[in-house]
Amino acid sequence: MSEATRQGGVRDRLLAAAVEKLEASGPESLQARPLAAEIGASTMAVYTHFGGMPQLLDEVTREGFARFDAQLACVERSDDTIADLLALGIAYRQFALENPQLYRLMFGLTTPGTRRAKERDLTTEGSPTSVSEGISAFNHLVDAVTRAAESGRIVAEDPVAVAGQIWSATHGYVLLEIAGVFGHEGHGLVRTLQPLIINLLVGLGDDRADVEASLARALDAV
Repeated sequence: MSEATRQGGVRDRLLAAAVEKLEASGPESLQARPLAAEIGASTMAVYTHFGGMPQLLDEVTREGFARFDAQLACVERSDDTIADLLALGIAYRQFALENPQLYRLMFGLTTPGTRRAKERDLTTEGSPTSVSEGISAFNHLVDAVTRAAESGRIVAEDPVAVAGQIWSATHGYVLLEIAGVFGHEGHGLVRTLQPLIINLLVGLGDDRADVEASLARALDAV
């Protein structure tokens, strides 16, 4: 094994350990010494491979968006553009519920110490993050909105703005569900999120019965 390969292995193991420790014990558990100990390395490994904990946290965030992007990319396209849009929402919620600590960190909602996520203006910059993997993930939603508009199901003169509206509704609900506001039996999904998204799509020009049929198709495909 070459030195470059070995060093790359240490870096990857540190990153994987950080993601696992974050999800198991929260952001407060991400400290250089215990993290390095997880993989049998010295504390210096964190500084050698990342420059320090802030940079490691940046890489954990990037890794989170990469996984998020991959999950959204798995949503297949069909002739029903609204069903495809709703299927993205289903995949979005699933990722957040399966990775609640990582999800919070990705959007700067829970960070160790005084570290804060960099501010971003979606309305003028076109994406909610400067991380390339995050931009790719958000663009799945923009593309789905664009397809739905082109099919005549909704009106979206500015697909980014409409994607922002749909994302705001989904993101807000998901954070509340993670916090336990809607319990853990899925009642909030049926009584809150689904009606919210249906109302939003109707407001964007679709027919209520058609949206409900598309939602049934999206749920059947899960």
